[in-house]
Amino acid sequence: MMPGYTSMQDIIGQALTYEQDRLATILSRYLSRSDKQRLNELLEDSAGLYEITQLKREPKDFSAGEIKREIQRGDQIRDLYLLADKLLPDLDISNESIKYYASLVNYYSVYKLKRFDELTTYLYLLCFVYHRYQTLHDNLIQCFVHHVRQFREAAKEEGKEQVYQQHREGNEKLDKAAQILKLFTDSSIARQTPFHQVQSRAFGILDGPQIDLVADHIATDVKVDETAFQWGYIDDVASQFKRHLRPINASVDWAASASHSAVIEATDFLKNAFSRGRSLGQYATKSLPQHFIPDASKRYLYEVDASRQRRVRPDRYEFSVYRSLRNGVEAGDIFCRHSVRFRSFEDDLVDHDKWQDKEQLIEQTGLKSLKQPIREHLDELEDYLERRLIEVNTRIASGENEHFEMKRRGAKNRWTLKYPRNTEPVNAPFFDALKQVDIGAVLHFVQQHCPFMDVFDHVLGRYTRQQIDPHILTACLMAWGTNMGLGRMADACDIDYQELVSASDNFIRLETLKEANDRVSNAIAALPIFEHYDIGDAVHSSSDGQKFETRINTINARYSPKYFGLKKGVVSYSLVANHVPVNAKIIGANDHESHYVFDILFNNTSDIQPEVHSTDTHGTNAVNFAILHLFGYQFAPRYRDFYDTVRTSLYGFQHPSQYDDEMILKPRRKLNPELIVEEWDNIQRIMVSLALKTTTQDIIVRKLSAFALKNKTRRALWEYDHILRSLYLLDYIDSASLRRNVQRALNRGENYHQLRRAVSYANFGKLRFKTEHDQQIWGECARLITNCIIYYNTRLLSDLLDYKESAGDLEGAERLKQVSPVAWQHINFFGRYEFRRAPEAINLREIVRELGQLPVRLASGV
Repeated sequence: MMPGYTSMQDIIGQALTYEQDRLATILSRYLSRSDKQRLNELLEDSAGLYEITQLKREPKDFSAGEIKREIQRGDQIRDLYLLADKLLPDLDISNESIKYYASLVNYYSVYKLKRFDELTTYLYLLCFVYHRYQTLHDNLIQCFVHHVRQFREAAKEEGKEQVYQQHREGNEKLDKAAQILKLFTDSSIARQTPFHQVQSRAFGILDGPQIDLVADHIATDVKVDETAFQWGYIDDVASQFKRHLRPINASVDWAASASHSAVIEATDFLKNAFSRGRSLGQYATKSLPQHFIPDASKRYLYEVDASRQRRVRPDRYEFSVYRSLRNGVEAGDIFCRHSVRFRSFEDDLVDHDKWQDKEQLIEQTGLKSLKQPIREHLDELEDYLERRLIEVNTRIASGENEHFEMKRRGAKNRWTLKYPRNTEPVNAPFFDALKQVDIGAVLHFVQQHCPFMDVFDHVLGRYTRQQIDPHILTACLMAWGTNMGLGRMADACDIDYQELVSASDNFIRLETLKEANDRVSNAIAALPIFEHYDIGDAVHSSSDGQKFETRINTINARYSPKYFGLKKGVVSYSLVANHVPVNAKIIGANDHESHYVFDILFNNTSDIQPEVHSTDTHGTNAVNFAILHLFGYQFAPRYRDFYDTVRTSLYGFQHPSQYDDEMILKPRRKLNPELIVEEWDNIQRIMVSLALKTTTQDIIVRKLSAFALKNKTRRALWEYDHILRSLYLLDYIDSASLRRNVQRALNRGENYHQLRRAVSYANFGKLRFKTEHDQQIWGECARLITNCIIYYNTRLLSDLLDYKESAGDLEGAERLKQVSPVAWQHINFFGRYEFRRAPEAINLREIVRELGQLPVRLASGV
């Protein structure tokens, strides 16, 4: 056993136990007898059902039935939530601790919860109710936004289709109108032919009303109103949007900034009307709140009745309220306090009273960049940016930057950059010489050299001393990680299904899986060859998403026609540093990856800490340069269209007219450093909030990068981001090595994805898990298996490197350093698993001796 691990685990466990005991003691002074009774009712069996079991269930999708049940769950726990909302702040529990204690209720069965100390159980239940009520509102608001967007997009499609039909029919009628006009020049018609006969022939081509329509169209050049068709579609689907949106609107306590108070007034009006069982048609138009209605929409929302009075169209008015509500939610101007993702931005930050001790809080975070006086910092950035603008343009003009090419496109010049090719392919030919080894043997080998399985303690912790059978644990990890599932694994191995289920429930949890992954990652980092995987003498990481189709609906599964066709799926977002997947997270297929870049970097708990981080264009937004810089990372993305990015995103501290007209790379506008100075205190507060995890970090980043939000603080942060992005763009153009390093880092991420796909091969790679939590478990198990494969390969390469260097084969040693450890052609994932039988021992020394006699084979071009 590796020294230090067990004692550290005991220290952490003792600290958690002490904290829980402290909180439970304080809680005993606050809970009344009726409060305790209500909490106990969650664990009481009623007609074979436990209320807590029902509350644990997540909605499978955004269907009306699932959302109705979610609303009912909210009604069940509303009183307890209000109690928790009052008590938990007095206990001084952080949001992360609340989330952790809430997760324990999901892990434990009712039987196990009842075995705890009574006050400890109450603590867990209160945190669970608090967190569940807030995530419940997240689900409801996400559903609301989703459905409004769906109806809106469908209306736009219908509008386009109707316009097309109108044009098609109009063209057909114009063809017939042409035939009618030719009647007047038809020589076969005699002069004395009566007009009514000519008219009869014309009506045989088009009837009278149609001729009038074509004549009006030609005379007035009437334009088809696409918006009118869109509202016509809303009329047709009124019963559908009411069924999906009314219940959610009635269940959510909306709030808004002063600028959106008119929308809240209209929303409250709808709630009151429908709660009384009245329709909007029963109200006089003047009694309906109308200040929120945009002027451009009024002509479609009103109609003139028989008495020539203007009246609101009820269905269109109602949908207009929902549309305005959705727009406000996405812009952050409308929010819900009882939510995590959709509460106000102010609630996401460090409490205003606590911020009065900001110097102490900044010191606590260790963010040195926040301590420097902002004017001094901006002066340094200005000097550097202006100098780099001159240097980079000078090197281009002199031809010294040989990778910069000017090309003429029509009458305009456009420049391009040369990009490097991939030099680290997966499944390097080197591994072809290896004997095939079963994946179970690989896990056993890694366990011998890096005891990662020791972290899988029983879910009851101090309440049991049961140890896990490593053979059963290996089977469980394989069942989860390969996407096979426990049932199919039981059929394919020598372990009973019930044993697998019991071991999985008791030992496999997200925190133990993450710690196991960290152990393996740290062990890889300790191997001699690891330092040779640095890019540009630095640990250069990358993050990217990998799409996986889901066979079962879950609340986070989303449609993505590009990747899933008509199916749904999720994204595994991974952080890869020096070939090692050091962190990962499951996100929705329509979530913007850039919102998770900082999250996945900052919450990497392994010893492999990146200095430079790259993403593709999907990882960029309006704030990531600023945030990563202030936290000590160098952000180095690769843009899809780099020319257009530079053309629109290069800024300077002077007005564009002040720069030499001969400059090829010229800033598009002047920066506003005074805005940054004025808002620096608020920017510091945002960064400290990210560091202290006052809320989920991706939520803060999502709100900061939303372009619909344009208050002064956000504009100042974007301005700071513009400075750092401009510096990076200049460096990227000027440095071929930087471009090569970025490409290598991103290639390593892609290579890991191929290995990850090979591991999760079962069920054609389509996920079968019923909940988002199960998807997270699968993600961590798959990462653990890939980490073990990479450890096995890296250990082999490290020992062979020592052998080559000892034998004086320096050329072979140098070639070996170029071999990627991401390979699996020598790993056997298939067949019947016999976990109880002692796995075949891997004699690494013998393998190294045999390989040492062979030349190191690399892929062509490497």
